[in-house]
Amino acid sequence: MIPWIPFGCLPLVILAALLVLSPFLLANVMAAALGKLGLSPVLSFLVVLAIFAGGLVNIPVKKIPRVLSIDQAPPGLYGFARFFPGLFRERPYTIVAVNVGGCVIPCLIVVYELFRIAAHGQSAFWFTLAAVGVNTAFCYRLARPVPNVGIALPALIPAIVSAACAFIFVRDFAPPVAFTAGVLGTLIGADLLHLRNIGRIGTGMASIGGAGTFDGIVVSGLVATLLA
Repeated sequence: MIPWIPFGCLPLVILAALLVLSPFLLANVMAAALGKLGLSPVLSFLVVLAIFAGGLVNIPVKKIPRVLSIDQAPPGLYGFARFFPGLFRERPYTIVAVNVGGCVIPCLIVVYELFRIAAHGQSAFWFTLAAVGVNTAFCYRLARPVPNVGIALPALIPAIVSAACAFIFVRDFAPPVAFTAGVLGTLIGADLLHLRNIGRIGTGMASIGGAGTFDGIVVSGLVATLLA
């Protein structure tokens, strides 16, 4: 026992240490997954930083009219709501936005992986599209609109489905296939195909990939890559 730390405070010290170290552990896990996708260590590190930073930025792309007015902080669209918590106004519509870290960056990685998969062989490319289709169907069936929250989806199911499809369809090139299916399946099945329900969930802004690093798009892609 460390003499200068009271035993009763030890759990608090351990909890504080875990809170401090958890971002570094998460970054290492993400970098390991990106390394399996053919990215260099330096590029993987930069992508991880971009996902963390981009998770604070939402880009508005569409307005969906609503019957009721919703309180929404205008600076929240660009990730600055924490600095202006008191600014609110009535909005008779829901804003659909795209999160940079949770959607844009994963999709850019998918484009890169699709080129790698196509170079691996035409059959691998078509099997990848099949895996995307299977995961899209699962995500569409499992996703549910949650009032005042958004579209909810079990985080690990799309990752498991994507990894399983990658093993079955293209086992020798499984990580890129799993990542592609995990990202696109979640994006299409859970978000895009449920856009028609956005106007009924009672939220001022619906952000695709809005949870940033912890969004289903990122989690599904990276976990599927690790499983593969």
